[in-house]
Amino acid sequence: MGGIFGVASKDDCSLDLFFGVDYHSHLGTRRGGLAIYDYDNKFQRSIHNIQNSPFRTKFEKDIDEMHGHLGIGCISDYEPQPLLVNSHLGNFAITTVGIVTNKDELVQEVLSSGQTHFLEMSGGEINQTELIVSLINRKDSILEGIKFVQEKIKGSITMLILTSKGIYAARDKFGRTPLQIGKKDNAYCASFENFAYVNLGYTDCHELGPAEIDFITPDGYEVLQQPQKEMKICTFLWIYYGYPTASYEGVNVEAMRYNCGKYLAMRDKGTINPDSIAGVPDSGTAHAVGYANESGVPFSRPFIKYTPTWPRSFMPTSQDQRNLIAHMKLIPVQPLIKGKKILLIDDSIVRGTQLRETTDFLYQSGAEEVHVRPACPPIMFGCKYLNFSRSKSEMDLITRRIIKQFEGDNVSEETLKKYCDPDSKEYAAMIEEIRKQLHFTTLRYHRLDDMLDSTGLDHCKLCTYCWNGEE
Repeated sequence: MGGIFGVASKDDCSLDLFFGVDYHSHLGTRRGGLAIYDYDNKFQRSIHNIQNSPFRTKFEKDIDEMHGHLGIGCISDYEPQPLLVNSHLGNFAITTVGIVTNKDELVQEVLSSGQTHFLEMSGGEINQTELIVSLINRKDSILEGIKFVQEKIKGSITMLILTSKGIYAARDKFGRTPLQIGKKDNAYCASFENFAYVNLGYTDCHELGPAEIDFITPDGYEVLQQPQKEMKICTFLWIYYGYPTASYEGVNVEAMRYNCGKYLAMRDKGTINPDSIAGVPDSGTAHAVGYANESGVPFSRPFIKYTPTWPRSFMPTSQDQRNLIAHMKLIPVQPLIKGKKILLIDDSIVRGTQLRETTDFLYQSGAEEVHVRPACPPIMFGCKYLNFSRSKSEMDLITRRIIKQFEGDNVSEETLKKYCDPDSKEYAAMIEEIRKQLHFTTLRYHRLDDMLDSTGLDHCKLCTYCWNGEE
């Protein structure tokens, strides 16, 4: 995924920038970066690998030497950024979050128009943010360049561009990712997660709409492009990615997860009798609390997450290492497991490997039954709008592997729709096979309509592509 943060202040912005970016560490695992327009009228930048060390420890020395009124930074799940640019549009720094799914097509278009090369990252990939820069530079102003990017790319890109005068903040065309402005005396900030600025003294000021472009200075912000009406914000931000204290479109993440658990409990009413409700730490916990509150069955923590040395299970690039670390982090609480019927809620089931191991782990610790309730519907399609997962193929999804098992290699769109329908026999067969393969006592996924109702937003404003393939 990734997260971005920017500050425009009449005072030194460096500490606000440092801590604001650090508060986005839950959104990315590979690199962090900062850029400041300093008191000598120059751009300073620092980028570090954060795969094996937290953002704060990598940047605390750098920030002592980076001072100015304007700055941007990011937590990046892939490419190194921010980038520093010198072009006919002047000097600027840029950071982005999102994915360009037509990247190869656009690279060839840019090269054919006269640009001679792109710098390659390790592995032969082109830095996606560099491609965005090349598109911006085809226009006569940064503003027109941003509009051009919004027209050309498929996928989604939200960005911050730091200039000597202020910061351009642009939300992606359909608002799939959030961007919000906070304010305090003498300063304004732009942030992917709005909670990131609360402890820095900022209060909510403005949430950018889809395709909106603003220009931020220490004195305020100006809307340069009004938002479009159509929005497709990523629903998974509430289900999994978002920090519990964050809000998008006025809807708090923790409150939405309580609602998810509530709807799950309402569907289950009278069908099972668990002794306790538990959530897979951490993103399943709030869903489990909501379920427990609605059902009247007590919430418990039958295992505790050990985080001092392994703060993030998805930190290593190897899936095998991530699975191993996820297992190592969960320490059982034997009295809460032995002889118990446990209902377990996780945010989702993607590959299924980790949840199967967690379930087996509970059985080995003496659990009598393990009922599983994912907080979202079966994931059927790989996301083409955000860096949702590291899956390289839809065959990484347990749902698609089982559909292939049932239907063979050539599966039509019409057949896939049947497997997406929670009232179809195909859906029921798929769920039963998942239950058997992952060793659950029972399995019931969240229904799509219940999950969307949990946000309280109009369903048409929410992206559901990964669950039903509809854009």
